[in-house]
Amino acid sequence: MITIYGIPASRASRSLWMLEELGLDYENVPTHFLGETQKPEFLAVNPNGRIPALVDDGLVLFESLAINLHLARKYGADKGLWPKHPDDQSRAIQWSIWAMTEVEPPVMKALMNRGFLPEAQRDAAVGDQGERELQKPVKVLEGALGDRVHLLGGDFTVADLNVASVLSWAPTMGKCDLSAYPKVSAWLARCNRPALQRVFAKR
Repeated sequence: MITIYGIPASRASRSLWMLEELGLDYENVPTHFLGETQKPEFLAVNPNGRIPALVDDGLVLFESLAINLHLARKYGADKGLWPKHPDDQSRAIQWSIWAMTEVEPPVMKALMNRGFLPEAQRDAAVGDQGERELQKPVKVLEGALGDRVHLLGGDFTVADLNVASVLSWAPTMGKCDLSAYPKVSAWLARCNRPALQRVFAKR
């Protein structure tokens, strides 16, 4: 049995998306990041007090992109989500870590100060800084895509899902303009797949 803790309007959407792509049966325990993650029953699952958290047949995991790598490796090989070649598997891990270290920090600056925080708590200068800092990793992604349909070639894999699940917040809630990067913009549109749409339809 697979259990995922979290809500779609959070980083848990990344792992819910992966579960939907895989077509797995799972239980979603709605756990809000405001208050509910500090309750003793949730801290017993993830002592960090953050969502998402996954329980997969007794294995407990936290960190959304690590959860996705696990799910893709364990359940996604026959669906194309886990690359077959070891070099591509390493690249999938690389892009996942890159998304967390290079993309998420500036995205969160823009997101928090342009859409998420109450208006009185927003700092427009910090939001603008986040958009400026985002330009460097997006340029890297634009170059890496080249003539490829997806990050590792022609197939949609966990690499695409993990990077898109982080970056897609930028043009939506973060209100960042990515129009100067046509390859990235087209790739993000391709990544807006039915499985992702199902995650938010279930809210």
